[in-house]
Amino acid sequence: MTISNCFEKLRKHNQCALIPFITAGDPDLETTAKALQILDDNGADAIELGVPYSDPLADGPVIQAAATRALQRGTRLDSVLEMVAKVSPNLRSPIILFTYYNPILYRGIETFLQQIKSAGVQGLVVPDLPLEEAASLIQPANKLGIELTLLVAPTSPKSRIEAIARESQGFIYLVSVTGVTGVREGLDTRAKELLQELRSITDKPIGVGFGISKPEHARQVKEWGADAVIVGSAFVKRLAQGTPEQGLEAIGEFCKSLKAAIQND
Repeated sequence: MTISNCFEKLRKHNQCALIPFITAGDPDLETTAKALQILDDNGADAIELGVPYSDPLADGPVIQAAATRALQRGTRLDSVLEMVAKVSPNLRSPIILFTYYNPILYRGIETFLQQIKSAGVQGLVVPDLPLEEAASLIQPANKLGIELTLLVAPTSPKSRIEAIARESQGFIYLVSVTGVTGVREGLDTRAKELLQELRSITDKPIGVGFGISKPEHARQVKEWGADAVIVGSAFVKRLAQGTPEQGLEAIGEFCKSLKAAIQND
């Protein structure tokens, strides 16, 4: 299922999507494969999978630490894609790969896209991809049926927001806070204003992420009118605590509680 199909289906039933994020290779790729299946079984509508990177500009301390651990264990893009290729045929949720631009350029855009497509990846988020460079990735990705989602920051001026909304594929990723990812106590109401602003210029689905860490945050974002709730650090943190088995159990329960919070009765 493509990301767009996933949102169409949910919109028909007036439902909000839940998109959990985990870091590939933390604590190891075998656990990541199990985690993808558990998230899929417990309410995820799509899953963001972070490829560990040594200079993660948008990531807060929790995800940075997970990426460092994964890299130290030898996790690389090829081994991540190998794992995804095995798991993706069993998943209902499309996989969105979260990676930085440098590894894509290093490998070559066409080669990179072909490889992730072969592994069963449906979507792509590249947080440091400037809008001005996006076309070089969007066009070849489109040909392969991979949807490249762009991010809107709270600091973006209106003209830029409009341009991002036009170009973004699958959905628009609205960053709810200025700064990096991470668990926060409360949500910034600027996200609500931005959501309304975006809603007035596009009918594309809008996902809100960064700083959402509790079921009540998820419900709040849904009530503001988001089409998707994206939760990262809170999943990564739970998966890293205790044994891999305990981590897997914790993310399954957490996923279920988030989905219940945004589910329409």
